[in-house]
Amino acid sequence: MSEQGTEKSIRRGFLKALGLGTAAAAAAAPALAQRADNVPSRDARKENEQQRLAARYKGDSAHVRAFYRTNGYE
Repeated sequence: MSEQGTEKSIRRGFLKALGLGTAAAAAAAPALAQRADNVPSRDARKENEQQRLAARYKGDSAHVRAFYRTNGYE
């Protein structure tokens, strides 16, 4: 084989390995993902129905008013 052919074969081998590594990582990602329903109850958030449905945005809080004032919304 010529020197140029050797370089091409090395490059092809590298690109094959890169492609196979990417495919393996993509195939392994769903297997490693943790589903929310698999979280143990001791680690889950303790929220009752009323807390879950409560409004969390407070437009009159100090930091929200400062944000609006700083960005010229007032």
